Amino acid sequence: MLENSPMSDTEPKPADVPGIDALVYMDNYSTTRTDPRVLEAMLPYFSNHYGNAHSRSHAYGWAAEKGVDTAREQVAALINCKPSDVIFTSGGTESCNLAVKGVAQMYAEKGRHIITTAIEHRAVMDPLRALEREGFDITYLPVNTHGSVDPATLKDAIREDTIFASIIFASNEIGTVQDVDAMGTICKDAGIILHVDACVGVDTETIDVDAMGIDLLSLSSHKMYGPMGAGALFVRRRRPRVRIKPQLEGGSQERGMRHGSLNVPGIVGLGKAAELCRLERDQDRARIRALRDRMEKAFTSGLEEVYVNGHPSDRLPGSLNVSFNYVEGESLMMGMNSVAVSSGSACTSATLEPSHVMKALGVSEDLVHTSIRFSLGRFSTEEEVDRAVSECLTSARKLREMSPLWEMFKEGIDLDSIEWKHD
Repeated sequence: MLENSPMSDTEPKPADVPGIDALVYMDNYSTTRTDPRVLEAMLPYFSNHYGNAHSRSHAYGWAAEKGVDTAREQVAALINCKPSDVIFTSGGTESCNLAVKGVAQMYAEKGRHIITTAIEHRAVMDPLRALEREGFDITYLPVNTHGSVDPATLKDAIREDTIFASIIFASNEIGTVQDVDAMGTICKDAGIILHVDACVGVDTETIDVDAMGIDLLSLSSHKMYGPMGAGALFVRRRRPRVRIKPQLEGGSQERGMRHGSLNVPGIVGLGKAAELCRLERDQDRARIRALRDRMEKAFTSGLEEVYVNGHPSDRLPGSLNVSFNYVEGESLMMGMNSVAVSSGSACTSATLEPSHVMKALGVSEDLVHTSIRFSLGRFSTEEEVDRAVSECLTSARKLREMSPLWEMFKEGIDLDSIEWKHD
């Protein structure tokens, strides 16, 4: 702790959390560890260069502005756009809200029909539901059992009053990557705007907004080894020029689209994270995929009734969503004492509702509740993978030994044929 810090000695500190240093972290699609090189780039902007980036009358402001300009160039290079097309926000949720609500409200006179998918993140799904209450008509495209959207369904759904489509690049729950190239061509031919939620996947997948025909793209710093509290929204300025209605009032920052003083340290961190992802993307992808495949093989060969959710090949390299039949997912996680994983999206983990993504795949509710989401990242190791597998298999076997349903299944009883009665 710094000298003269106001923090009380009795207040809880991160180091006080029991066992946190011993945990194996496998929840990278919830958030990633900030890369030490990112932190190093940020530190001067907490101390020496602490000016407001919009204070253009002195050197403190100039230094902060230069840091923001560099970050804008770094983010632009990651997705192949012009720096002036990058708008900084507080994170992926704000970027998605600004895109979805901002475009809908700006172009409402042209039409009130929007197209999206059944597996969007809540950062897109909830704003769309809010727009539905305002009278907008939303079409939710279905997915197949692997979580893929058929681009033909997008083409068929476009109407004369369609103003834009919002498509997730890759699901944070099952990892399936959508055919954004094909959808971008369809939207461009139809003259409608395409927003892509790329908060997950930009660290290992190549995204070219020009080649893919993307008009708006949301990014989140803490999903790509940058700090929390920073994000970006690509807003195309030419061919076509996209306009959005601001969702905040109180300034003229960020081309008048996102008002408020910029989080300079966070933005600098986002920029450095984007640069590292661009330079190290290929090697990260190959190494992470090898670890994921090692883990998947260990699960499927080490236990019966194990199902991998998501596309077998068009899937993010770090994504492994596994259903362990006849094992309740929350109980399984509790038995994995030293492994940090998730039973679904971190934004919905506080509820007991089955994942809307898994339901969209047609997975039965019973199987949905048996699923665990492992998400590997840049700092995952082979040793951690083996340790997580060992703990998971041990916990699953123990729980199945106590399960009467597992015993009935092993005896060859058709559980679907049983009529269950409740007193």
